[in-house]
Amino acid sequence: MVPIFRRTVLAAAGMAALMFSATGVSAQSGDPIHLVVPYGGGGLIDGLVRQIADSMSAELGQPVVVDNKPGANGIVGASYAAAAKPDGLTYLVGATGPVSLNVMLRENLPFSMDSFEPVGTMMNGPLTITVPAALEIDTIDELKEYAVDTGKPLRYATLGPGSVTHLFGMVLQDQLGVPMVDVAYRNNPAAIVDLLGGQNDLNFSTPISLIKQEEAGEVKILAVSTPERMAQFPDLPTTTELGYPSLVSSFWFGLLAPAGTPQADIDRVSAALQKAMGDQGLQEKMVNAGMTPEVGGADAMKAQLDSDVAFWGTVIDKNNIKLK
Repeated sequence: MVPIFRRTVLAAAGMAALMFSATGVSAQSGDPIHLVVPYGGGGLIDGLVRQIADSMSAELGQPVVVDNKPGANGIVGASYAAAAKPDGLTYLVGATGPVSLNVMLRENLPFSMDSFEPVGTMMNGPLTITVPAALEIDTIDELKEYAVDTGKPLRYATLGPGSVTHLFGMVLQDQLGVPMVDVAYRNNPAAIVDLLGGQNDLNFSTPISLIKQEEAGEVKILAVSTPERMAQFPDLPTTTELGYPSLVSSFWFGLLAPAGTPQADIDRVSAALQKAMGDQGLQEKMVNAGMTPEVGGADAMKAQLDSDVAFWGTVIDKNNIKLK
């Protein structure tokens, strides 16, 4: 016969094991959850993610901290998260470049799409088709006419080979049927300086990056790459209304978990993320920063990844782009 004290201890241990198996992190509720951001600290996205983390922490009742792990176009941070123990305490703030494009463009990466489980969406940002005002071009059709008349390739700024801006230029080139050449820059400000100086014909930076120059009459934003006009930029036409729906595109940010993370943990963190993303104050900050809030769970995040494979994968395959 098992002594009463021993039976009590065994029962308590069994209950603890049951609680842990049911929620994954309940036995570690005092341990922090880490959101790995594959970019340096102090930027716009970093600030928004930190606000999301604070809201999630309050909802989950445990610390949620941001770990910045920049480097190699997001590969450093994504690799770290993919290799993390799938215990419900580590998540990747994924994005178009660090996850989708890297996987499709580069061989021998230490991670793949299968290295992650979708958790939820955060936000996305549109691109623009912007020209120097000196060109006196007002529409995408006029841009095509200009290229045909001059007989010179359109020079467009990118953030490097394989970036969203590089690939978007290839989509535009295909749509217009005119030659274009990409010019890589280390960051957006440097690219915008050369646009203003007339060294480039095109820039695809976000509306928020160029709106002051637009208002000053230094550049002309021909269109934003959204299906509908943006509330914060109601005067800017969209690629769709100008007759180019194939140019609808954006870059996204969302939450991913290492493969093998218990579903109960994913569901719990996803719910906290969606609660945080529902905050009107946070959404206003995103909108003011030129981003579009995306409140969605694992299904929405998976749909975004699938969309990337269909859209950007086609561009990559068609142009046979591979990076080392």
